[in-house]
Amino acid sequence: MRVYYAPMEGVTGYLYRQIHHRYYGGIDRYFMPFLSPGHDRVFTKREFREIDPLNNQGIDAVPQLLTKQPEDFLWAAEELAAMGYKEVNLNLGCPSGTVTAKGKGAGFLAKPEELERFLDLIFTAAPLRISIKTRLGMTDEKEFERLLEIYNRYPICELTIHARVRNDFYKEPARMECFDHYWAKSKNQVCYNGDLFTSADCRTFQARFPEVGAVMLGRGLAADPALGQKAAGGPSTDKKTLQSFHEELYEGYCEAFGSRYNAMLRMKELWNSQIRLFEQGEKLGKKIRKAADPAQFEALTSKAFQELELREDAAFE
Repeated sequence: MRVYYAPMEGVTGYLYRQIHHRYYGGIDRYFMPFLSPGHDRVFTKREFREIDPLNNQGIDAVPQLLTKQPEDFLWAAEELAAMGYKEVNLNLGCPSGTVTAKGKGAGFLAKPEELERFLDLIFTAAPLRISIKTRLGMTDEKEFERLLEIYNRYPICELTIHARVRNDFYKEPARMECFDHYWAKSKNQVCYNGDLFTSADCRTFQARFPEVGAVMLGRGLAADPALGQKAAGGPSTDKKTLQSFHEELYEGYCEAFGSRYNAMLRMKELWNSQIRLFEQGEKLGKKIRKAADPAQFEALTSKAFQELELREDAAFE
């Protein structure tokens, strides 16, 4: 079973991908947080840093695009192909209100005829392989029957199914029975995404769906960076490795941002998940979230490594 790292805005940027890959194994592919190409036909400096091949050397990293305009998708695909990328991922899963209100991400699923016209155009002209990450629909999982009919018309190199509808956001449990009903009807290769938080979750999924060749992990991996290698039967992390990973990532952000304060803010996003890997970490986690300056943040995270024990798996309640 292949393991992919989901695109997570504010977490899985290029520095994170590089450093995570050095410390932890088990990840076959990293999917980049989405780019949203527009009519200006230019990548911002931040976007270019993410897709710069020099920042992705040695790892299998796949760019993701969020758009409903075929001409914008194709422009970006041409640029990515020129950089040497062989695949691009289309985001049809983002549930954010600011995204879906524009008819993008999961919002595109509410307009299947428009989506079909979009796919007609991009699959006719794109210079590289196209994979898709989708939800089951906007409001009702029965929407996926029509959506899957559409997807089956195209040579999608891999269809990642996030087993929720948009209105579930991330709060409702993944709809595993719906995935079970539909996945084998896909004419394209399928990857599963949704609520695989622990190595036990991954083993249970693999036992139930041995023919599904890949899973995409997100929040579970952000909380436990060793989850990919554990899913493949490898070891858990230890505090020394986790602390070294944390410190190298933090210092990398300090250098990249030119600001320890901004680096602290980025690391807080990661610690919101990572604190779950520590036994009785809730109280210290609240203090880390409220840290007002880098010195306080550094002291609190150091205290976590010194005083708290690690769980075998992150605790998601």
